Amino acid sequence: MNDAAPAPTPAPAPRKRARVRAPELIGKGGWLNTGGKDLTLADLRGKCVVVDFWTFCCINCLHVLDELRELEEKHRDTLVVIGVHSPKFVHEADHGAVVDAVERYQVHHPVLDDPELATWKQYAVRAWPTLVVIDPEGYVVAQHAGEGHAHAIARLVAELEAEHAAKGTLRRGDGPYVAPEPVAGDLRFPGKAVALPDGRLLVSDSTRHQLVEFAPDGERVLRRIGGNGEFNEPQGLALLPDGRVAVADTVHHRIRAYDPATGAIETLAGTGRQWWQGSPTEGPALAVDLSSPWDVAWWDGKLWIAMAGVHQLWTYDPANGTVRKAAGTTNEGLVDGPADEAWFAQPSGLAAADDRLWIADSETSALRWIDRDGVVRTAVGTGLFDFGHRDGAAGQALLQHPLGVTVLPDGSVAVSDTYNHALRRYDPASGEVTTLATDLREPSDAVVVDGDVVVVESARHRLTRLRLPEEAVRVEAVAHRTQRAATDVAGGALRLDVVFEPPAGQKLDERYGPSTRLLVSATPPELLRSGAGTDSALSRELEIDPAVGGGVLHVSAMAASCDDDPENPYPACHVHQQDWGVPVRVTADGAERLPLVLAGLA
Repeated sequence: MNDAAPAPTPAPAPRKRARVRAPELIGKGGWLNTGGKDLTLADLRGKCVVVDFWTFCCINCLHVLDELRELEEKHRDTLVVIGVHSPKFVHEADHGAVVDAVERYQVHHPVLDDPELATWKQYAVRAWPTLVVIDPEGYVVAQHAGEGHAHAIARLVAELEAEHAAKGTLRRGDGPYVAPEPVAGDLRFPGKAVALPDGRLLVSDSTRHQLVEFAPDGERVLRRIGGNGEFNEPQGLALLPDGRVAVADTVHHRIRAYDPATGAIETLAGTGRQWWQGSPTEGPALAVDLSSPWDVAWWDGKLWIAMAGVHQLWTYDPANGTVRKAAGTTNEGLVDGPADEAWFAQPSGLAAADDRLWIADSETSALRWIDRDGVVRTAVGTGLFDFGHRDGAAGQALLQHPLGVTVLPDGSVAVSDTYNHALRRYDPASGEVTTLATDLREPSDAVVVDGDVVVVESARHRLTRLRLPEEAVRVEAVAHRTQRAATDVAGGALRLDVVFEPPAGQKLDERYGPSTRLLVSATPPELLRSGAGTDSALSRELEIDPAVGGGVLHVSAMAASCDDDPENPYPACHVHQQDWGVPVRVTADGAERLPLVLAGLA
């Protein structure tokens, strides 16, 4: 027996990291969730800081917000998460819209509104979302692009806590977050609506995690459904043939069924876990993971699901209780063709017609459809970076991040043109786009009731009834491209390097084949003379055609890392993935290397 006092546990050896001083956090829009105080990095000295570059249109950014919640709670006295809102769309540069988004998505940490991308540029960020870790002395120690990094950041934060506690440079205590005052009302950021057979309206009250049933007038609340954990930010609603209502239970990654007759709620599909690359894409509905289902529609004998989180359409077949991928590759963009080759970008609205299923493809600002032969086509929209408010021939018309689509009695289609605050109309017979109504506030859905259109004005927290006008409203045409600066690249050879370093204590797992994947393409395709396609290496030699002048490089990377423990036959493994759309411009003195950080420091 040894009566000597046990030796103290030594502090972990400091990690070898590049000593890069973090740039200051600046943004013209100012700070939210701080009680009116402007923050500087000096105010955060002594804390571990995670800077989250996000924009509220981005489903991957919303996933990361959820990933960070547990980390924030576990390290609340040593860690400060700072959101830097960096807009893609013009509407997202509006300060009021950022204020709404912070409440809508229940962001419980300080947020810097950076409408001119000043801090984005200082940190050399290239993608939404990107996470940057700053140590208590104000140095950048890690950068991660995309989803799936919460476990690595949690481990790094624990190491930083121990290291800086030993050095005396860690400051414990409350952070700078100040909660805003709650707001009352019947609805708070409602998402979608459906008309029940007897005229009642059912609305997904997303921020309050409920469904709300209204009388046919759309004003008198009859009852509320949920609120005790049954739903988590529900969105889409669709009537099923048996009289129940299918619910896209978005953050729970499930499809639920609500019975208006009995009040019963049942899970139809999903496990509650988010789908990741390599997971099954078909099988028993309750055994297959889903990813942020945003809308649902009954069409062609099945329930169709807008799977915004993975840029696909899925179906649920109640006859055999199965789900399967129906269209999309998980690559983000606008590519038409056979369902298994088509690309989507956050499909967020569905509406069934006799011969086709209409799709609001939000990130490409597009109205699209799939027919009964399984072919995807585009009516309005050109790609990820072109948007605006322009009527006329569909090939020239522009939308801005639409979230909803509704089939009208005459066979035309109403589009809830969310970031244009408008209700638009596309006529398949004439191929023309017109504007039905303006001065709506972030309309996210619409439903036809007795010849009127009831619009879900999400950011006004209400339903608005409109008469369908005989003539469309005339608006001044406006066209935009994303304000992200193009990267200057040289014509000819361009080396693409996706930087990935496995988190501490992990390694790439090659036991069952390559653990990395890199997919490259371009818009227009002629921009790339060579280098397009899929391979396992995270570096590739591209050849840029200087005659094309510029375009967008689409890069999708995935890496799987597992715990490096030879004694454990079943190590925990994690998937890291990100899509980049990099606007490029060919110049004589442009870069010959394009580094993109998946995890690590470039």
